[in-house]
Amino acid sequence: MKVAAILPAAGLGTRMGKTETPARKQMIELAGSPVLVHTLRRFDAASSVTEILIAVRPEDRPSLEAMVAEESFSTAIRFADGGKSRQESVENALGLVGADVDLVAVHDAVRPLVTAELIDQAVDQASRDGAVILGIPAVDTVKRVDQKIVHATLPREMIMLAQTPQVFRADLLRRAYDQARADGFVGTDEASLVEHLGEDVHVMLGSPRNLKITRPEDLALAEFYLRSESAPQ
Repeated sequence: MKVAAILPAAGLGTRMGKTETPARKQMIELAGSPVLVHTLRRFDAASSVTEILIAVRPEDRPSLEAMVAEESFSTAIRFADGGKSRQESVENALGLVGADVDLVAVHDAVRPLVTAELIDQAVDQASRDGAVILGIPAVDTVKRVDQKIVHATLPREMIMLAQTPQVFRADLLRRAYDQARADGFVGTDEASLVEHLGEDVHVMLGSPRNLKITRPEDLALAEFYLRSESAPQ
């Protein structure tokens, strides 16, 4: 079975407070290496992944290619042109995925703490169910708000906070992108595009440590988790 992993890495990282190239989230140093390198190491270690495609801004590509070459990854890595949105970036990379690929796993480039075990488990479940995302249960009370007024309290037991990777049959994901383009539909993640088709998306338990680097304080937490991984048990 062939599995392609797509890492959209064209974001500017404006919530980190800066947008210049060195400060983009995926390139910020975490425990001695760029965030993206940590993410690539996790996918390189996953036995189920046969190739990795990184969607990047054209101006970032030379430096990222050099960075990847220095790491000597065992998994084949290719680059795709990043788009103006995550959806466009993933679609560009999906266009490079071969017809012989069975499953496509899409993962936030700035989730560097996902484990190879979680990746392989998600791939295994997607091989049976067709569409699988990672998620963790909400622990806080969830309110639906409009203009700072609470309109409803949502049943917490029905809320899952979506993570990545999100893994799909390649033909299903292609169909979802085709339909989204035809309808002018913009989703917040790949699962929302598959949901737009009316197809079921299954959820498997993720990990609180599989955090997304979005704000400066996330870096400190990620570094703490990395140190705890390497500390003697």
